[in-house]
Amino acid sequence: MSEIITESFKYIASVRFQNTKKPYTFGANDETLEYGDFVVVETARGLEIGEMISSLRDASSFTGQTALKPIHRKASHQDRQMHTENKELAKEALKKCAECVQKHELDMNLISAEYTLDRSRLIFVYVSENRVDFRELLKDLSQIFKCRIELRQIGPRDKAKMVGGLGACGLETCCSRFLDSFDVVSINMAKNQLLALNIPKLSGQCGKLMCCLKYEDEAYKELRVGLPKMNSQIEFEGRMYRLTSMNVITRQIKLENKENAVFMSIDDLLSKTSYKKPTVVPIEEEASVKVDEKLSQSTEETEAKEEKKQEHRNNKNRHNNHKKPNQNANTNNAENQANGENKKPNNNKKRHHRHNPNKNKGTPQE
Repeated sequence: MSEIITESFKYIASVRFQNTKKPYTFGANDETLEYGDFVVVETARGLEIGEMISSLRDASSFTGQTALKPIHRKASHQDRQMHTENKELAKEALKKCAECVQKHELDMNLISAEYTLDRSRLIFVYVSENRVDFRELLKDLSQIFKCRIELRQIGPRDKAKMVGGLGACGLETCCSRFLDSFDVVSINMAKNQLLALNIPKLSGQCGKLMCCLKYEDEAYKELRVGLPKMNSQIEFEGRMYRLTSMNVITRQIKLENKENAVFMSIDDLLSKTSYKKPTVVPIEEEASVKVDEKLSQSTEETEAKEEKKQEHRNNKNRHNNHKKPNQNANTNNAENQANGENKKPNNNKKRHHRHNPNKNKGTPQE
């Protein structure tokens, strides 16, 4: 695959663009190119000027899986002058775009504008919390600038990287100084380093957790292996204490109770107290134990369900057995009532004959 990608180039070089610290690899055939030269390269957006931050290397050393874009030429004086003019034009374009955004009442915060070297494309970068429908805005901008318009939405971290600034340490923010990409930073990293969970103090200019929380996370994890957790109950010299403070760098801890506070080293904690270092279970064994626990729980649940079902069946059978005598009694009563109803017509007939006045009087005499 790499042979197909680099077959048209003899050399490769790393190029970095303005407003970004990430280097990109380009192919070249010009042997006169050197470190620090400004070159005109072809990108997905068009022709752009970048700075070479490496010397030429053999193309066979390229291990990427994407096709290389070419370095067209070394930037001439005219290219450099055009690049400077594009910066001034981009500032004016940003003002006009802001007026159009205000006209359409769109929820967009414009950050920057940038022309490609040949001015065939104008890129606007903005920040927004929601999705923006900018179709009407695109029509207006296309009529004003007479070129292809691109509106690119970025997040708060990318904004902080572009704008830059000073961090809580007093140095330039990591994202604007040397970071190429952003890693996932979680609050658990602050917990591992025993930091106070004060979100405003742990957040950077972007409003997210500071990227530097990840730098020492692995080291703190290794140092805390086998140590008790904060607020653990520890017995020392026949008294119970609570672990209230720990510094894994200086290897010092603090134990407290209602009567006393004791400072000691972590080595003394492990040797002089009743706390025992827990055995570290390998990940595979721990996973198998968890699976076994889940299986045992599932079997216990199924057995409990079967017991409930069987108990329900037994209760139902008892209820049916209690109902059977009543049903027999009811059937007997129903039969008696039916027999009584059958006899009623005969009784009525007898009463009818018994109370018939014509039967005893006979026929009347003339």
